Amino acid sequence: MLPEFRVVSADFVISAAKPSQVPCDGRPHFAFAGRSNVGKSSLLNTLAGRKRLAHVSGTPGRTRLLNVFRINGAMYFVDLPGYGFAKAPRAMREQWGRLITAYLRTASDLRAVIAIFDIRRELSGDDEDLLNWLTAQGIPFVAVLTKADKLARMRQQEAMRRFQSALASWSPVATILFSAVTRTGRDELLALLGRLANQPPPPQE
Repeated sequence: MLPEFRVVSADFVISAAKPSQVPCDGRPHFAFAGRSNVGKSSLLNTLAGRKRLAHVSGTPGRTRLLNVFRINGAMYFVDLPGYGFAKAPRAMREQWGRLITAYLRTASDLRAVIAIFDIRRELSGDDEDLLNWLTAQGIPFVAVLTKADKLARMRQQEAMRRFQSALASWSPVATILFSAVTRTGRDELLALLGRLANQPPPPQE
């Protein structure tokens, strides 16, 4: 077991255009999903303790492939393309959707999806579609509420309660407040990933 999980190494592996290019070697996978511009790259960089592991862009929709990172030589973080980017051509958005669902369906070492939401926003239809799909597939998810530093502490707690209520019907493994600026939630999320990595993959529907 890993009572205190820490990232000591993080290495880029591949930008995969199809699920078969993603390593499948028995190491646990954690997939990171969220709307474009939700702070996914900043979350990955903060967890890894690296400034530029994942590319942070002011332009939404820049992640178009499955970006795979090897963590501690023992697991993989898989950065999925951001969804809900309205300015991308429809055909491209549909291609991203097919890539995401194909990977999630076939990743036999997947332990959980890290579903990322902007703490200042309500759940969107795209967010709900993701959660409905994960639930139907039997894939557990951890809800991470990013950009917590944008709210005062009292409003953070109010938003946390609102999200916990909104997410209750989907039963997340946990709901975690997170800030890449203050590193709030980093240790909590890493500890949870360390525990999940030591559990067998969940049976999918």
